[in-house]
Amino acid sequence: MAKGIRDKVVILGMGCTKFGERWESAPEDLAVEAFTECIEDAGIEKKEIQAAWLGSHFDEINIGKGGNFLGAALKLPLVPVTRVENFCASGTEAFRGACYGVASGAYDIALALGVEKLKDTGYGGLPDSPAFGQQQAMIGPNATAPGMFAQLGTAYSAAYNVPMEKVKEAMAHISWKSHQNGANNPRAHLRKAIPVEQILAAPMIAYPLGLFDCCGVSDGSACAIVTTPEIAKKVKANEELVKVKALQVSVSSGEEAMYTDWDGSGMLTTRRASSEAYKEAGIKNPREEISMMEVHDCFSITELATMEDLHISEPGKACDDILDGFYDLTGQIPCQPDGGLKCFGHPIAASGLRMLFEMYNQLLRRWPEERLVKDPKFGLTHNLGGVPNQNVCSIAIVGL
Repeated sequence: MAKGIRDKVVILGMGCTKFGERWESAPEDLAVEAFTECIEDAGIEKKEIQAAWLGSHFDEINIGKGGNFLGAALKLPLVPVTRVENFCASGTEAFRGACYGVASGAYDIALALGVEKLKDTGYGGLPDSPAFGQQQAMIGPNATAPGMFAQLGTAYSAAYNVPMEKVKEAMAHISWKSHQNGANNPRAHLRKAIPVEQILAAPMIAYPLGLFDCCGVSDGSACAIVTTPEIAKKVKANEELVKVKALQVSVSSGEEAMYTDWDGSGMLTTRRASSEAYKEAGIKNPREEISMMEVHDCFSITELATMEDLHISEPGKACDDILDGFYDLTGQIPCQPDGGLKCFGHPIAASGLRMLFEMYNQLLRRWPEERLVKDPKFGLTHNLGGVPNQNVCSIAIVGL
């Protein structure tokens, strides 16, 4: 019977670049920057890395399709490199591959790195993706990400009879909270606190999403080195170790788009992946046991719905929790303590590992006091790739 990955793998080190419009840096530069910090943190030599997983989504405009990029950029010692891509879960997918490689006993030490260089396209948003193929061409030729995720807002309001004004107020609080946190983070792309009044008065992008309800596009890279608890104890004797508690992925079958059972108010994949992750981690009450979260806030309405899809807020009650400060940095479960996608932007394959980087350093108490979450035990990361009615969700839980 499957037992999962709980406590079989330890994060030995992590690294993360500053995210933003990194015009001066090639993808190789970003990868080296993240890796350099990571291997110094891990306290090992490059020759000890036995395998690597590379996450990248937009290959044609970025680093190509294979794993050769990582071997060449980092001058790895002729080890296997596997390139993975799974929409916005690509970084977490690389981490999952490295963790499974170690947990299986195939490798002692493995590397996971996500990198994306999107600003060089010269396009303000994400480049066009052929991922949905003929279906996208036939049923959604004019669809945009803001337009599709905006529908979560109206669907949520209708499903739970929550007035749209209250939904918009909660969305504004989400953006306000993330900007408050991101303003104190030197690695964030956008580092300016924004008053709620300005958020509510911003130009409308796709109702009910205004300008400050949408995350930006950026360049960046993040990296992790993982190993077994036994090896980690030898390398970092007498140091606190961050263990992997759960890794789960759920991919939509398309039923949301093709049938009428789904009301459009949340993501079925997140509900499934989080439930399985809690089982794997041994968490019985996430509202009481999860200490902090980094979730996929591509839009503020996505974060709002995710609070319920993660089984933390009760159905229809996320707005109340958000407005009560439950997810603020000083609340019971801080969400986006580093500023989230809202302040970092979203270099697709780097985001999942960037989220883990925040959880890892929070657990090890490495940030300035004003940035620290109080007494963390479990940290959860959540990625959502695709569109509301056809997507992939990845959940990672790490802890001490």
